[in-house]
Amino acid sequence: MRMERYVAFDIGDKRIGVAISDPFNTYALPSETYFRQGFDKDVAAIAMLARQKGATAIICGLPVNFDGTEALQTAKARRFIEALKAQTSLPVICEDERFTTKMAHETLISEGMRREKRKMYVDALAAANILDGYLAKINKKGEQL
Repeated sequence: MRMERYVAFDIGDKRIGVAISDPFNTYALPSETYFRQGFDKDVAAIAMLARQKGATAIICGLPVNFDGTEALQTAKARRFIEALKAQTSLPVICEDERFTTKMAHETLISEGMRREKRKMYVDALAAANILDGYLAKINKKGEQL
């Protein structure tokens, strides 16, 4: 029996948040924040991160408008996701990321974290929120989506 291990990415213009599933795929752990250095280099680095973390699948946040329609950020994320698919043999799954960054900011504010320091953690926490949403769906269904 092969154990699944998921890594999630919150893809932004300046930073990419990284989260990893726990060994039993019940919750997500914020891991790190990758600071972008150029499209091709970013795609290669993110594919490498997934391999280093032992991922069996990649979950990418897909930013959409409040009503579910696509936004400018959606097209940017899709471009990155398509390039990532070309760099790795791992399955790449898109997950709705509405409100995940807002939730991450609210969590860090409630913990009293100063604005300057939040930049270091908000994206990884948003990635964890994206992954938590995916894990909740697969655990509810009892099967991989």
